[in-house]
Amino acid sequence: MKTHLSVNLNKVALVRNTRHLGIPSVTRAATLCLRAGAAGITVHPRPDARHIRADDVTDLAALLKAWPDREFNVEGNPFHNLMDCVADLVARKLPVHQVTFVPDSEGQFTSDHGWTFPQDAERLKPLIDQAHALGLRVSLFMDAEPAAMAAARAVGADRIELYTEPYAAAWGTPDQDAQLKRFARAAQAALDAGLGVNAGHDLNRDNLAAFVRTVPGVQEVSIGHALIADALELGYDATIKAYLDCLK
Repeated sequence: MKTHLSVNLNKVALVRNTRHLGIPSVTRAATLCLRAGAAGITVHPRPDARHIRADDVTDLAALLKAWPDREFNVEGNPFHNLMDCVADLVARKLPVHQVTFVPDSEGQFTSDHGWTFPQDAERLKPLIDQAHALGLRVSLFMDAEPAAMAAARAVGADRIELYTEPYAAAWGTPDQDAQLKRFARAAQAALDAGLGVNAGHDLNRDNLAAFVRTVPGVQEVSIGHALIADALELGYDATIKAYLDCLK
């Protein structure tokens, strides 16, 4: 199975927002990544608009109309601003393919945990149904807990995104192999439940190849911080190609 690379552009927007000059351009960054072979673009708009803003989401969706073979993934907390954001794109007939539901708080520094089942099932179900009514695929941000995967499928999710920070933190330590096996078990449980498998958080050029080689069925990785940091040194084209080489 080919693993697709979706580039998270939040950090490009974060740098831009430190001044009022409109640079670096989020849409220009997306164009360069897509030209280099990225399979999609990811954004995570937050209510405080500290990086990606509502107009960025619209501009990127408009850009992706010219790339019909690529995907736009909009992630965030469905109890905050996410559903209004994606409903607006659908109403404008702009492309959005996947929503990734992430249980982060409004002021949270970065996403650091997945949904919990059965506790979150009842409140997630109507929002998953709403996303499906809009024609969108739904992925749930999940910890690597095999026992939770059937419940994620039962509530209506199409995919899960494995929260990979524990694996990344263990990279190069004696715990690395144990974490890889843990994520492999969780991915297999998701596949057995009928879910697609995505992954993301702190994946980079060092740890990515081992992850996709060991963890079964990974359809998409969403990478932002490390990839944009690499692009500052290597440029977008070389960076995207380096990550695609990891996925081979």
